[in-house]
Amino acid sequence: MSVRNKSFLLALVILLPVVAIWHLFSGTIDIDGDTFWTAVTNFDSDQLSHKVVWELRIPRMITALIAGAGLSIAGLLMQTLFNNPLAGPYVLGINSGASLFVALAIMAGIPVLSSDLGIVANALVGAFLFGLIIISFSSVVRQQISLLLIGLMLGSFTSAIVSVFQSASGLEELKIFTLWALGSLQSVTLEQLPILFAAFAATVLGGYLVVKPLNLLVLGASEAAMLGVRIKRVRFLIILITAVITGVVTAFCGPIAFVGLAVPNLIRIVMKTQNHGYLILGSLLTGAIFLLICDIAIQLLETKFALPINALTSLVGAPFVILLVLRRLR
Repeated sequence: MSVRNKSFLLALVILLPVVAIWHLFSGTIDIDGDTFWTAVTNFDSDQLSHKVVWELRIPRMITALIAGAGLSIAGLLMQTLFNNPLAGPYVLGINSGASLFVALAIMAGIPVLSSDLGIVANALVGAFLFGLIIISFSSVVRQQISLLLIGLMLGSFTSAIVSVFQSASGLEELKIFTLWALGSLQSVTLEQLPILFAAFAATVLGGYLVVKPLNLLVLGASEAAMLGVRIKRVRFLIILITAVITGVVTAFCGPIAFVGLAVPNLIRIVMKTQNHGYLILGSLLTGAIFLLICDIAIQLLETKFALPINALTSLVGAPFVILLVLRRLR
């Protein structure tokens, strides 16, 4: 690894805890360092500030870190698999499956299904079901571009069904679904964090298990196959990894756009390497920092207006992707 890339990764490692601490002390309720430390070391359920720390600040910070890092790694894997910088973790329609099942649950008008737990459960079921559908297609479809098109068509099909349900739903159901679709990092509890962390750990481990095949896939699928890469097996693993982290993050946080699309491209541009061992680490750190900063901005603006996380990541990510496309056209 070059000295430049070492310095870049070191800077990210130093910056991440700084941004994470900044995030912990953001928000409308002021909490000083002493109060925060007391809440961590000697929790008192009768103290409002202690409850804010444990029930709001810490879960929200960890959620932002995991979601940003996990989606960025998933995006990197997808872009390498399809050899397309515009591929992302939502390109296979996995988030569309989550949206479809959440829409079905909410529009059914059954209180149990439209509760917070019911929405998360249905989003998980939808994401993993569509992940299994894509995995089954991957075993029979040889060309990556065909699988990509199948994913896009699945996404369009489910979006159409969701639109039909929305047009026929009542105002209250439509409001609940719209709020979920806007995305949020503040609904995850401490009890739910182990599920997020397990999905994230599996994503990191799975990503590093396929580093060597990923490095060869950069040459192209045919060339990688000639060098001994089992394309179908690697494709299955990458789709499985993407389905797990995308499904879990979408279930708990709603759709979060452009993080998995923009961050890996930025890392490739900055690091100028095809070694995925370094690219995964760079994407992990940058994705976490990026989403933490976005959520800090949202908290700072809370007193003026509520800005959904999905809206802010799209506002930042979309112009970057346009610039990326223009850069490639040159």
